[in-house]
Amino acid sequence: MTPRVLVDAAAVPADRGALIRYVDGLLAALDRAGADLAIVCQRADAERYAALAPSARIVPGPLGIANRAARIAWEQTGLPVVAQQVGAQVIHAPYYSMPLRSGLPTVVTVHDVTWFTEASQHDTVRASFFRSATRTAVRHAARVVVPSKATRDELVRVLTADPTRIDVAYHGVDPRLFHRPSERELTHAADRLGLHGTPYVAFLGPMEPRKNLPNLIRGFAGAVRDLPFPPALVLAGGVHEADVDAAINEVPSDVRVVRPGFLAFSDLSGFLGGALVAAFPSRGEGFGLPVLEAMACGTPVLTTHRTSLPEVGGDAVAYTEPDAASIADALRSLLTSEDHRDALSTAGQARAKEFTWDASAEAHLLSYQRALD
Repeated sequence: MTPRVLVDAAAVPADRGALIRYVDGLLAALDRAGADLAIVCQRADAERYAALAPSARIVPGPLGIANRAARIAWEQTGLPVVAQQVGAQVIHAPYYSMPLRSGLPTVVTVHDVTWFTEASQHDTVRASFFRSATRTAVRHAARVVVPSKATRDELVRVLTADPTRIDVAYHGVDPRLFHRPSERELTHAADRLGLHGTPYVAFLGPMEPRKNLPNLIRGFAGAVRDLPFPPALVLAGGVHEADVDAAINEVPSDVRVVRPGFLAFSDLSGFLGGALVAAFPSRGEGFGLPVLEAMACGTPVLTTHRTSLPEVGGDAVAYTEPDAASIADALRSLLTSEDHRDALSTAGQARAKEFTWDASAEAHLLSYQRALD
């Protein structure tokens, strides 16, 4: 008999990036697995979660928690009340922070440890919050869920966390969203980007320092410098960093860099699947969900041999060091070898099938039961 679990989806950030695909994919899979779920969420998301998990009890939170500071305060006072109202036996906090006085065993997902190991690559205020939340989770959560063995090992190394209370649950990939795209999906995504048939290299994710975009931009410029018909570089994702602007200003005028901002979920498969290469030369990840999603779309992937990324990519991706010169060499090698790209496309799509949200849900259910025990 599985415990009744209250999942705090009210903590979902508004931009609905890769970490939110974790919450969405997990909740749908938990519902398919017959989990006894209650989901508390922001009011604007109630209909969405009702569709994702039709057997779950959906509890819209108060209007004020759309404000981040108010939500954090409500997490400590209002969330325990909701847990009592729905008869929860376990609380799952899927985004680092947790209520401290709920009286219930709490499972907390810690997505990565780069807030400690790559502190200079993060905004100071955000990094301080997530370091504090992670320390609290390590001390007070009944179980800590992490998305990779690398993240588990870093938690143990950096915070001397108890490894017997850490559960590894790999992320999955939703084949409805991420698959080898149809011609219609390819054309639609390319037209939305204004490319109209121009080949391109793709990046998907927030434009934060640890994603290493300045070196990707410089490396891309070096890789395509002498090509007769150079592809474009498309950087899809969040807020533009000043370092990204500076790197773009350095590249020659004939090197095209496109920044479309956030893309609709329905465009992601066409965007990733239409790329010659998906490049993610990150300095560190807790998992690296865009790498897996690009592989599922049949796209050759270039990433770094850092933290969790080899766990995701295995032998099905190409690797580079994070400096611009190494990125240029690795990208050039891929762009000039269709056979290499084809081999990675086939291997990546096969490997991506090993990562499912149903398997992730099974690992989470075990963690909930261990928390209760």
